[in-house]
Amino acid sequence: MAVNGKICERSHDWQSLADEVLDGRSLSRDECHAILNCDDGELLDLVQAAFRVRQRHFGKQVQLYYLRNAKSGLCPEDCGYCSQSAVSDAAIPKYRWLDEEALLNGARQAREAQARTYCIVASGRGPNDREVEHVVRAVRRIKDELGMHICACLGLLAPHQAKMLAEAGVDRINHNLNTSRRYYEEICTTHTYQDRIDTLRVVSEAGMELCSGLIVGMGESLDDIVDVVMELRDLRVASVPVNFLHAIDGTPLEAVHVLNPRYCIKVLCLLRLAHPTTEIRIAGGREVNLRSLQALGLYPANSLFVSDYLTTKGQPASADHEMIADLGFEVVIAGQETHVVA
Repeated sequence: MAVNGKICERSHDWQSLADEVLDGRSLSRDECHAILNCDDGELLDLVQAAFRVRQRHFGKQVQLYYLRNAKSGLCPEDCGYCSQSAVSDAAIPKYRWLDEEALLNGARQAREAQARTYCIVASGRGPNDREVEHVVRAVRRIKDELGMHICACLGLLAPHQAKMLAEAGVDRINHNLNTSRRYYEEICTTHTYQDRIDTLRVVSEAGMELCSGLIVGMGESLDDIVDVVMELRDLRVASVPVNFLHAIDGTPLEAVHVLNPRYCIKVLCLLRLAHPTTEIRIAGGREVNLRSLQALGLYPANSLFVSDYLTTKGQPASADHEMIADLGFEVVIAGQETHVVA
């Protein structure tokens, strides 16, 4: 990852930058680079600046997400980071769609883990109408029994499919940009960056919230990180999941290990300062990449996946609850307001 020497020549007044963000000013590209290039000796000052912005808009609340992989593997796409892709030899479970009862049980487990949002995720390029109808039936049952906030991640969607999901009560669709437009072909060739942008527009037109984020650590440059951060800002997404590459044996990126915990914290601070009122979620790879600094990540971020991910295990939900309590933060559960009015 290239370092911009000019930006690094001087230390930064991170608290003044936070003041300006709180006053409504948007970050410039140079400021985004400066955050990513922050000297490790200034890291705690940067974290404090990001926390001031987080505290203004979200207080000390933490929203938990619980994920259920409704369809695993069997994907025709060639995303280099993914253990479920056609180019992966990773030893993972492979199965077609879970039935409605299994999806409903997943929602019950999400409630038990104090998650506010239940995520239904399916591998593949995108669903056919029959598969969308299956999700619709499960969502209606979950809404009737539990009333949970639901996010679905199903791949590329057609307008009529997005409408079906919205009418069933899906609150939010996740469809990550993952990286910049410029770097996208380095990680996937079977669909395009524009395909992802088009799906986000379809979701927005159907009236659902946008959840879209990135994967850090795939060999991208700092410019690529800044590009995707700014693209997400332009799209006005409601939630940004920040994934840190968990290099899985059997995937094309299995040998890529470029992250350290301090850089991961800087990325989270950048997302908070660039998206002051947006939910920022620490997503996949946090246990592997943040390691002993996981708790520090919740000073800029206000959301967390609890328990397991798609094909990898996370730390126990009890450990996450303990970490949140140790910080003096509180978990937001279903039905509670998550935004603090200044």
